[in-house]
Amino acid sequence: MRFLGHIIVTGLALWVTALILPGMHLGDNSAAMLTQVITIAVIAVILALINTIVKPILSFLTFPITCLTLGLFQLVINTLMLLLTSWVSGLLGLTLEFDTFWWALLAGVIIGILSAIVEAVTGIGDEREVRD
Repeated sequence: MRFLGHIIVTGLALWVTALILPGMHLGDNSAAMLTQVITIAVIAVILALINTIVKPILSFLTFPITCLTLGLFQLVINTLMLLLTSWVSGLLGLTLEFDTFWWALLAGVIIGILSAIVEAVTGIGDEREVRD
C-alpha cells in the first residue's frame, strides 16, 4: 500500500512541477484528461522503478564524490534519474522532456520538496505502522 502511495505522491509532484516549470514537458496537452492521468501514472511508476533499481547502485558508485561535495552531488544523481526516466518514457511513447539539464535539476529539486511535504502531511512516508 505504501508503494501505491509513493506512486500517487510522485505523480502529483510531477504534475505540479510540470505546471510550474516552462522547461519541463509532461504528457500531451491536447490529449483527453484520462490519457494525461494515465501518462503521469505510468511515468511515476517508471521513475519509482528507476529510483529503486538504478539510484542505489549509482549512489554507491559515486559515494566518494558525494562526500567531497557534502551531499550536493545527490542533486546531480536525482537529475540523472529524471533524465533516464525521460529517456525510458520516450521509448514507450510517453512524453517527459526537459529543455536542458538545468531544467531537469530544478525539476528534481521541486519534485523532492513537494514529495517530502505531501508525504509528511499524509504520513505516507512514515515507516511505523499503526496497529490496534
